[in-house]
Amino acid sequence: MIQKIDLIDDTLLFTLFQLQKASYLVEADLINFYGLPPLQESLQDLQTCGETFLGYFENGELTGAVSYTSKAQELTICRMIVHPNHFRKGIAQLLLKELEREESGYSIFHVATGRDNIPAKKLYLKNGFQWKEDREVAPNFFISMFEKWYKE
Repeated sequence: MIQKIDLIDDTLLFTLFQLQKASYLVEADLINFYGLPPLQESLQDLQTCGETFLGYFENGELTGAVSYTSKAQELTICRMIVHPNHFRKGIAQLLLKELEREESGYSIFHVATGRDNIPAKKLYLKNGFQWKEDREVAPNFFISMFEKWYKE
């Protein structure tokens, strides 16, 4: 089941916080960069981030989430989080499809991931996102920028 996450709910917020740490630690290992912003974030930072979250719940347990912001006709995916115990179950795919369905009025979706995060890059490419560029955002650390147009 996919539903919006209310960051006012302290229990759900803490569960999301723990889920985020577990997920991004795996990405940090993959890309050999431990300065990822979600790993540096406090619980209060997460609660006040200004992003909208959709959560994937399996038997009442939060196992994945996607967050986004929007401005004008552009939507930016900020986080794609899946608990490592639930990798390879298609949760990120389901979250992405639900986000596209719920927020279909935007002209373009943007997303970025670590250049060496091959599973994330495959997910976005498989879903019609196009690679735009790699950017160095810290010494010897690059992110890959993707976008998907819905209207011309």
